[in-house]
Amino acid sequence: MPASGVSAAAIAARLSAVGLPARVEEHDRYTSVEAEVPEALSIDLWREALEVVAEADRFGLLATSMSGRTLWAVVRKAVPATGDVGGPSYQR
Repeated sequence: MPASGVSAAAIAARLSAVGLPARVEEHDRYTSVEAEVPEALSIDLWREALEVVAEADRFGLLATSMSGRTLWAVVRKAVPATGDVGGPSYQR
């Protein structure tokens, strides 16, 4: 598992420990973590959840009237230091 996957799994485990079961998904350039946030979440649990997702490269909250609230975090995968970083069509 890439380092981003390990970090994302740790974030997901800590969110679950706070009471927010999380799901982890691998993507080409990052690993994402999402957790549904119930309407009645105490201030202390919000604080803990925000401390957890603050360890990610990016995080946020998606709130809609249709699907409720989803707390998300993204951990970027490492970019190669040398080699074909830009891909085959990349012009230097």
